[in-house]
Amino acid sequence: MNDDQSKRVALKVIVGDQVKEITFDELTLSNNLGLEALVKVLVDKGVFKPEELQKEMENVRKIRYRDPSEPRS
Repeated sequence: MNDDQSKRVALKVIVGDQVKEITFDELTLSNNLGLEALVKVLVDKGVFKPEELQKEMENVRKIRYRDPSEPRS
């Protein structure tokens, strides 16, 4: 990714008379930090085990990124 692409504005947040432009990089980092914190809290509380999350992520990946010509199981 070149520097121009990383600086593209994903969204604008307007508070009062101030406009904050959020780049795709900033948005991605924010999402990743939030997900990481959420997973840590849920694992620490015993809601699920890390292995269960990994297994479910693999299942979702297989479904979402499957070859569209393959029949669904």
